[in-house]
Amino acid sequence: MTRYDFIVIGSGPAGRRAAIQAAKLGRSVLVVEQGRRVGGVSVHTGTIPSKTLRETVLNLTGWRERGFYGSAYRVKKDIGAKDLMMRLHMTLDHEVDVLEHQFARNKVQTMLGRARFLDAHEIEVTAGDGTVGVVSGDKIMIAVGTRPFRPADVPFNAGNVLDSDEIIEVPNLPRSLTVVGGGVIGVEYATIFSALDVSVTLVESRSTLLDFIDHELTEDFTHQLRDRGMSIRLGAKVARIEFERDWPVTILENGRRIRSEMLLYAAGRVGATDSLNLAGCGLTADERGRLKVDPATFQTEVAHIYSAGDAIGFPSLASTSMEQGRIAACHAFDISLPPAPDYFPYGIYSVPEISTVGMSEEEVRRRGIPYENGIARFRETSRGHIMGLNNGMMKMIFSLKTRRLLGVHIVGEGATELVHIGQAVLNLHGTLDYFIENTFNYPTLAEAYKIAALDAWNRMGVGQAVTATADLPEFH
Repeated sequence: MTRYDFIVIGSGPAGRRAAIQAAKLGRSVLVVEQGRRVGGVSVHTGTIPSKTLRETVLNLTGWRERGFYGSAYRVKKDIGAKDLMMRLHMTLDHEVDVLEHQFARNKVQTMLGRARFLDAHEIEVTAGDGTVGVVSGDKIMIAVGTRPFRPADVPFNAGNVLDSDEIIEVPNLPRSLTVVGGGVIGVEYATIFSALDVSVTLVESRSTLLDFIDHELTEDFTHQLRDRGMSIRLGAKVARIEFERDWPVTILENGRRIRSEMLLYAAGRVGATDSLNLAGCGLTADERGRLKVDPATFQTEVAHIYSAGDAIGFPSLASTSMEQGRIAACHAFDISLPPAPDYFPYGIYSVPEISTVGMSEEEVRRRGIPYENGIARFRETSRGHIMGLNNGMMKMIFSLKTRRLLGVHIVGEGATELVHIGQAVLNLHGTLDYFIENTFNYPTLAEAYKIAALDAWNRMGVGQAVTATADLPEFH
């Protein structure tokens, strides 16, 4: 049995960042990965595949140019599943190669197999060929991520009733698709297939899509989807799924029937912790397979065992998972870090993109903060005209009392890139005056910051500039 300073179970964003950070601190590190290659869900079925599929679809369909050339414009006339898979496999191979090189360069050892706790320090690893080994770790990180929630009454068949892991390897592009689940994953895939001119129906049991996003933003987003022909059924619970001539039929509780060539069930994910024998190390997971941790250190209830990434729940982002893994590894080996910033950006890679940072208008109201909004439409910018953008908006929220930036919310082309300007100003406690007084490159979509700020300034009145301080009550 080999003993390591740090054993990481899982090689997704949280696991890889934790492993490399520990290795850079001079510790002996082992990464155990149950898949055939390192990278975890993020590389093989989640973040990278879905974003690669999105980029491929936008390029091959000519989606970004249709504002100029019309909805019939195509870069490639006949697009098939093989066209999508070609770029996907090239991207995944590159991602794995980069990760393997990072591990080798930092002397991080890897072991492929399924991990199972024997006790709080010893882990049994069963390889694909049945070989069993036992390793021991002074400190351990659980970063196993999640897998799709698959209810027993949904007739998954790996053909035309699929979960969100299976959809990336779809053998044929359907003419019609029903997506059950209006969360991030469901919305991303629904809009990607819609951009391929597949007839898409999106079913969500709640009354709104993406209810954690600023509601004005989701209203604009939903309008764009319906305007291009997507059917959206909100407040609609699925009663059952049947087959009619080999096509899945989604029957809603209100009696409505939705027949389509393919169905994607994307209503939730569960932590992939059930095979770890958590009882062996003194841990228990909740009903969705998630682990409870200290939000500052990512320690579990067993002090030398940490967990990070999707296995601990919200926000379940690759970006935040990486930072969680780094913080956990530093804490495990007594490296002190400054506290994390108050706000991080949330990106949804739908078509169009959505990205947000800071407080939504609903949250500002709940806190009782006097505020004003500023709105910019991408079509108001010269760059938007050049790009042929008919849609897209930026919303900025400012405190009336201090003029401090409270939140930035963007829907449209480049949203996930643009949001970082707002993130920087927000976390540096900047005010409306930054956007009014500074110059932005012309022509750029980033000009929307100045347009939105001027819109808010006009609504607020001239007034005097107020310098925000770090101890303002609205931020506590």
